[in-house]
Amino acid sequence: MAAACAVSSLVLYVSAEDKILPKKTELKIDGAPVSAGGVVVSYADVVEPAQKSVVSVYSKKIVRERLGFDLFTGRIIGGQHEEDGLGSGVIVSPDGYILTNNHVVEGADELKVALSDDRELVAKVIGADPKTDIAVIKIDAQNLPTATLADSDKIRVGDVVFALGNPLGVGQTVTMGIVSAKGRSHLGLLDRVNGYESFIQTDAAINMGNSGGALIDARGRLVGINSAIFSVSKTDKVNIGIGFAVPVNLAASIMRSLVETGAVARGFLGVSTDTITPEVAEQIGLPKNAKGVLLSDISPDSPAAQAGLKRNDAILAIDDKLVASREDFRFAIAQGMPGSKVNLKALRNGKEITIAVVLGKLVENSDELLTGVQVEPLGDESRRRLKVDRRINGLLITKVADDSPYRDQLAPNAVILEVDQGSIIDLKTAKAALQPGLHRLLVYYQGQIRYLLFNVK
Repeated sequence: MAAACAVSSLVLYVSAEDKILPKKTELKIDGAPVSAGGVVVSYADVVEPAQKSVVSVYSKKIVRERLGFDLFTGRIIGGQHEEDGLGSGVIVSPDGYILTNNHVVEGADELKVALSDDRELVAKVIGADPKTDIAVIKIDAQNLPTATLADSDKIRVGDVVFALGNPLGVGQTVTMGIVSAKGRSHLGLLDRVNGYESFIQTDAAINMGNSGGALIDARGRLVGINSAIFSVSKTDKVNIGIGFAVPVNLAASIMRSLVETGAVARGFLGVSTDTITPEVAEQIGLPKNAKGVLLSDISPDSPAAQAGLKRNDAILAIDDKLVASREDFRFAIAQGMPGSKVNLKALRNGKEITIAVVLGKLVENSDELLTGVQVEPLGDESRRRLKVDRRINGLLITKVADDSPYRDQLAPNAVILEVDQGSIIDLKTAKAALQPGLHRLLVYYQGQIRYLLFNVK
């Protein structure tokens, strides 16, 4: 039998000033075929069962347009129109639980799901997590075909994968590619919600409408939920071979939490960190190419403080998984269940130590003043953008959700100046003032200041 690898000597010529000098080197050449087991000519037997668990998700949203402010009634003047949306989903339980993307169902007033057998059923949202772009919806049906979940931690770059969904509404479509990269972060796809990014990257074609659909491996197992693409143009979302999927391990953990508790529970450690650079690594006695994070601060009475972690500890691994950056570290801690124990491999004063920590529960910072009403302090940038006078101070309304009970009285870009003649300087004082009942608000909106009788439900 011939050897799979051969070593060949080549002579390369390089230019040195005006002379041509020969330089001899050796190249390792593998002449064996890619697959010794024969050529795969079809994946139909793998794809066909998986297709039955993939659905199309149709959404309808009533968009309310705010056109002005009625000075006499204190109400927003506006109209409304309907917007239709399209995405995909994956059935993961026989009784109708479906994984999809948050952005597929966000703000929807009506959801319908089209099954592979052409049935169309009404769906309801069980829960959603904007920070990972995962949502769980449910249809009223039994004995449905379901996807088999793989362990997405075990996929490798180069693995063959298929993207299943309904791109551009043409009907269920399968595209093929490979895993191009793992753990993709710093993409800015979830910056709006300070999200957790650790995407699978693939060159399997993903287009609009594929969102929420399945990314499966060559055995037909679900490895990810298709979520986004990179496109050269911000207006024309065309696939260029760079698509991203949420790993199924993450999606499944989010789903369990949403179904069982109605919310997402994330681990909390209570530290501030910096990514270890080659310069920092050298200073603390690590190899220049070492990865990890340096603890820059420890919150008092936090799980980190209780476990004995100290400032300037270098965290290299969590439960034997290497830590590459502060984003990697933040993601890993958040994935841990509150109350669970993790083992941190650390370097302290040049010595490696292992510290066990029981994670707390992360309390997300909320900028919601009332149900569906988000605010922020009126800053210099917002003043310039809205041309607000320096004498105006208060809380700027940044978003009013379409399903908020206050959408007819409050609008984005309005500024709350006073509640019951008391000045509003921050979110804490505003929440304390706006207890259930009738209040009188002083509001600045579109250059006018008026009092508004406002009932907090």
